[in-house]
Amino acid sequence: MKAIIVMLGLLAVAGVATAGLLDSLGLRKGASNQVATANASALGALSEDQVIAGLKEALDGGVRQAVQRLGQEGGFLTNAAVKIPLPESLRTVERTLRKLKQEKLADDFVLTMNRAAEQAVPAAAGIFGDAIKGMNMTDAKAILSGPKDAATQYFRRTTETNLLAKFRPIVQTATENAGVTTAYKRLVERAKPGGMLGSLGGSFLNAESMDIDAYVTQKAADGLFKMVADEEKRIRENPAARASDLLQKVFGTVKKS
Repeated sequence: MKAIIVMLGLLAVAGVATAGLLDSLGLRKGASNQVATANASALGALSEDQVIAGLKEALDGGVRQAVQRLGQEGGFLTNAAVKIPLPESLRTVERTLRKLKQEKLADDFVLTMNRAAEQAVPAAAGIFGDAIKGMNMTDAKAILSGPKDAATQYFRRTTETNLLAKFRPIVQTATENAGVTTAYKRLVERAKPGGMLGSLGGSFLNAESMDIDAYVTQKAADGLFKMVADEEKRIRENPAARASDLLQKVFGTVKKS
């Protein structure tokens, strides 16, 4: 009996104190005590397993959407929010190339970097899946009562190291196959002494020593987390995103004031 009371109390706190799910759980500032009591009661009617399963299902769906959107041709390149630009150390080279009507060199390099990222992203599905499977009630409560990107923060904390390690060799292979190395060499070749951009000297030296694979790997991960955050926001705010009966139960039990 004591265990049941503790569990109900935990679920009530998750329902009443939630700041990040104001819309999806129907909690708003100024809600009456009567509505708050009804919310706690409704959540209390769900088991701990139902709450965790519902949250896991929501996050799994969001992750799948993010991976699918980015892990296809154009997923990065045509999305301004995540498109991978030239490294900062090459911006001076890029501007000069464009002034000299040699923008294709820069454009080709950007294209090949983004293609490499698009090929790496599908590998994230399994890593995120493991993080979701490992989620417990403490994690679920922190996500429900946390900020609007609490789930994304959880993923970054639990997956980023493994994600970068998994992405790196895929990016390396993809950059070779997609011609990133060749495009990069063509780009910086113009900055060598005697080349079209030889006067840039210092900019070339900085660019030449750059680890392009590491740059693309980190940008690919950052872009993925950005899309996961967008999907998390959609699930929290849009009732239509809760497609299953379980999601309707977990995210629809709390009545609006």
